[in-house]
Amino acid sequence: MYNDQEKFILFTEREEFDEKKILQSSLYPYSKEGYSLLDLCCYYGAVDCFKLLRTKFHSEITQNCLRFSFLGGNPEIMSECLKYQKPDKECMRYAIISHNIDFVTFLMNEYNLEIDLENCGEYKNLESFLVCFDQTNDVNKCFVYSTMFDTTSLCEFFISRHANLNAKNENGETALHYAAKICRKEIIELFIPRGANINEKDKNGRTALHFAAGYNSKELILFLLSHGATTSQKDFDQQTALHYATKNNSIEIVELLLHLGSNIKGKTKHGQTALHLAAGNNSIEKVKLLLSHGANINEKDKFGKTALYEALKHNSKETIKLLLSHGANINEKDKDGQTVLYEAVFNNSIETAEFLLSHGANINEKDIDEETALHKAAFNNSIETAEFLLSHGANINEKDIDEETALHKAAFNNSIETAEFLLSHGANPNEKNIDEETALHQAVTFRYIELAKVLISHVANIFETNGCGKTALQIASKFLNRKEISKLKRSQSKK
Repeated sequence: MYNDQEKFILFTEREEFDEKKILQSSLYPYSKEGYSLLDLCCYYGAVDCFKLLRTKFHSEITQNCLRFSFLGGNPEIMSECLKYQKPDKECMRYAIISHNIDFVTFLMNEYNLEIDLENCGEYKNLESFLVCFDQTNDVNKCFVYSTMFDTTSLCEFFISRHANLNAKNENGETALHYAAKICRKEIIELFIPRGANINEKDKNGRTALHFAAGYNSKELILFLLSHGATTSQKDFDQQTALHYATKNNSIEIVELLLHLGSNIKGKTKHGQTALHLAAGNNSIEKVKLLLSHGANINEKDKFGKTALYEALKHNSKETIKLLLSHGANINEKDKDGQTVLYEAVFNNSIETAEFLLSHGANINEKDIDEETALHKAAFNNSIETAEFLLSHGANINEKDIDEETALHKAAFNNSIETAEFLLSHGANPNEKNIDEETALHQAVTFRYIELAKVLISHVANIFETNGCGKTALQIASKFLNRKEISKLKRSQSKK
């Protein structure tokens, strides 16, 4: 950052210094791999430190080095990096961000890299934007992005050059869409009388109203609706402006859209209503508002899940309480026959499970496979959750559709500690499933020898036969040596 070569030399002479160290920080552009010290020298334009790493440690010049050199702005670093790497679109993006017109024109002229107009708008680099227009004379393309500069006169300039008001970029977005994103009614007022289609959709099916609802602009929403926009318009995910407002915005916008006739029952492609979205975002006031306007509290999405499930999935406890107080069915099942208690158990959320049980959740409720919450806890090797469920009355020997108990589930996953816990709390080790297999049969089939010993020590019968007439000992004899077989027999004799 300060290009302090003297201090950097002292730093490199420390015993713990690692010239290959990779750094990750939210201060820098996101990178899954992280950045080297040389990358960061380029980022900060620290040329002396850059030279030191190159001469003393022969640090490799990467593509990131070149990209960052356009951001750091040191011509000497940039020149060196260009000897080893070829500029790409990211280099142009960083040049635009740096607002260095020399870098931008250099990349455009020497490497034929296109100036990204959206980047120009995003980083308010009007000079680069105008250079692009001067080079391409593409009125329509430049017009689409002109609204990003929030300058009415710039938009008027392109309109005077006969720009197509409904011209689109590669994402199907028009100038009207971009104006809606920045909530500029004054700019949109220029477009509508001149023929801009107020209900034009981008490639995702979004209209200007979707963007206005998503960016919290009451004035713009009223303007768009007064000029022909409709609240029933859906994007390709079947989301209306109400869905956008519920996910992203203030309660005032949601209330406005409801007042203007938005369909509170409207569903996304996944079958979610605005209430599902509000519950998932822990937006208590929005949930209250939607319920007061007649939202169905037990409406299900395409997976059979209600708003209560969304609230629980996002651990929105206050919203859960609110929904239950308004009549949400705590034992409502989804398409897999699972209740919200299953979700709590699946996430090992004991506190939430306890809250649900205190409000009437059925601890022995079964899903489509006739599994209970205890089956799930055992399968997930969650002793703490299993203990909690048993302390609240869960049936330890309850069977699922395959007639398997929680002990079978623990055995299937070689969950020794969970199996020991269940056995110590009364699980029957000789209970059989639909194939007449005990947990011991499963243990030896999967060669879980230590688990088999635990089961035998808790009175599992080594001579019990399965549906094929085979004992656990006979199954084990196929792959165990005599010494191991003898150990199992001794375990049987000790019980």
